[in-house]
Amino acid sequence: MIEVKRSRERGYADHGWLKSYHSFSFASYYDPENMHFSYLRVINDDIIGPDHGFGQHPHNNMEIFTYVLDGELEHKDTLGTGSVIKAGDVQLMSTGYGVQHSEYNPSHEKPVHLLQIWIIPNQKDTKPTYQQDHFSTESKLNKLKMIVSDAGQEDSMVIKQDIKVYASILEEGHKLNHSNYQNRCVYLQVATGHLKVNSFDLKAGDALMVTGEENLNITSVGNSEFLLFDLPVI
Repeated sequence: MIEVKRSRERGYADHGWLKSYHSFSFASYYDPENMHFSYLRVINDDIIGPDHGFGQHPHNNMEIFTYVLDGELEHKDTLGTGSVIKAGDVQLMSTGYGVQHSEYNPSHEKPVHLLQIWIIPNQKDTKPTYQQDHFSTESKLNKLKMIVSDAGQEDSMVIKQDIKVYASILEEGHKLNHSNYQNRCVYLQVATGHLKVNSFDLKAGDALMVTGEENLNITSVGNSEFLLFDLPVI
C-alpha cells in the first residue's frame, strides 16, 4: 500500500523568527492519528530567521538528527560540543539518559533551512553521544547515499535503531529504484523540487508512506533533493 501525505496536510507554526511544518504531532499540533510512522517520530521542516534560534533545552531517549538544506546552524551542547552545521552536513545526537543543547542561526542576513528528524531508539538511558559528518553533493548526485544506519554501513553515521536513511540529489530526468522488502516500510520525504514516484506526483514538502512489498521507481521532474527512510514494520 502507498499513501501520500501532502505538504499542506502537515501541521504549521509561524513564530515570526521560525516557520515550521510538522509531519507528525509536535508541540501545539496534535493529531492522535498522526503520531509516528514505524519508529519515525518527528520530521520538522524548519526555516530559522537570521540571528535567532532555539535556546538551551533538554532531550532524552531519542535519536535526533538534523539535515541542513541551506544556510548554517550553530550547535552547542552539554557534552562539550560546539560546531557549525552547513548545507550538506548531518548532525546526529543520541540523547540517551539526557543532554541539553541549543541551535542558533549565526547569520545576520540569511535564514537557515533544515529538516529536524527524531527516531525512537531501541535502547534507553544510554550514554549520550554526538556525531557530525558532511555528505557532498557528488556523493548524493543521482544515487541513494546512505547517511544513517544501525551498523554504520557505507560510511554512514550510527543510530540506535533498525533503520537506514538515504539522501539523494536527483537531476531532472534522472531515475532511481528502491525495493521495499517484506516486513519493511518506507517513508520518502521530498525536501526540494518535484518527483514522480510510481504513479504519484510529489512536490517539496510532500511525503510517501509505503507498506508491504513495493518497488519504488523514482524520477526527478525537476532538480530535487529527498530523504528515504527504510524502516521495520511495527
